[in-house]
Amino acid sequence: MAQHEHGSMDISAQEKTFAGFVTFLTRSVIFIIVALILLAIVGA
Repeated sequence: MAQHEHGSMDISAQEKTFAGFVTFLTRSVIFIIVALILLAIVGA
C-alpha cells in the first residue's frame, strides 16, 4: 500500500466547492437580514 504524503492531494475542486458554499451562505444571510428589516419597517 502506498504511503500518503500530507499536502500532496489536489484539492482544487474542494476549494472551489467550499468557496461557492461560502458565497451562497453569505448571500442567503444578507437576503434574510434585508427581509427581516423590511418586515420590521412594514410592521407585518
